Amino acid sequence: MALLFNKRRVSLPVKTLTLLVGCLLSLSSVAAKVDTLDVPSAGMNRTLKAAVVLPEAYQKARQPFPVLYLLHGGSGSFRDWLTKTPDKTLLHRLADQYNLIIVTPEGDARSYYFDSPLVKASQFETFISTELINKIDNTYRTIREKKGRVIAGLSMGGHGAMFISSRHPELYAAAGSMSGVMNINTATWKVAPDFAKSRAENFVQLLGPPKEGDAPYPGYTMVTLTDKLKANGLPIMLDIGVDDFLIETNRELHRRLLENKTPHDYMERPGAHTWEYWENALPFQVLFFSKVLKANGVTIP
Repeated sequence: MALLFNKRRVSLPVKTLTLLVGCLLSLSSVAAKVDTLDVPSAGMNRTLKAAVVLPEAYQKARQPFPVLYLLHGGSGSFRDWLTKTPDKTLLHRLADQYNLIIVTPEGDARSYYFDSPLVKASQFETFISTELINKIDNTYRTIREKKGRVIAGLSMGGHGAMFISSRHPELYAAAGSMSGVMNINTATWKVAPDFAKSRAENFVQLLGPPKEGDAPYPGYTMVTLTDKLKANGLPIMLDIGVDDFLIETNRELHRRLLENKTPHDYMERPGAHTWEYWENALPFQVLFFSKVLKANGVTIP
């Protein structure tokens, strides 16, 4: 068999080629372990699921590990990050590379991760920030302080990560959003009218009638929380594809953060609202978090 290296054709014996392929496969293998937990929610009077990716080092080292809480998007579930990326080993590899526990909790199809004042069964700010953290910290060896805890998510989960961290800066060292819903006013989304209408009706069910203006739910949408983000001072990273239907909501939040001089990382890259984009985006987010964790002195060698 022949291979090309720097445009030169090199012939390799079958035995040598077999060894080479075997080495490449071993390099691409992952050792991280995935648990599935039942997490009781007293606030919602039900039990929800969460997947927990444990790096290989967790089985060997005895010290506590930092944790990334990674939220799924709308119409999704807690298994999405493990089953919908083109590379099904993405979370395993990142957990092993950075010696990081990754938790992917259930967030329901359209909760947007806030506590609904109208729907008892949708209290996801409390679930993520209190009930889930308590369950994880009491089940695994974790760093039980904000210095070792970060949060991120995609789409609806991007909103959730930013919203929950803005309301609980004492819990998280940093927050990130990939293709996040930075304004829950569906008139600002580039979507079909029927989709915008269905999501707008969902927000009415969860939050009540909207107020007038471009941000009809102040206090529940990120474009109205820029002063809070500035006061909290958490490192934050926003990542969005230039062809994403939520691009304008992210640009608006970016503009407001620039105006009030809130430090943040903002990235626009080619791509749309797809799993291919999020597979590429997540390693950038985890690299960003790893630098924060390293500065906090909580990384595992």
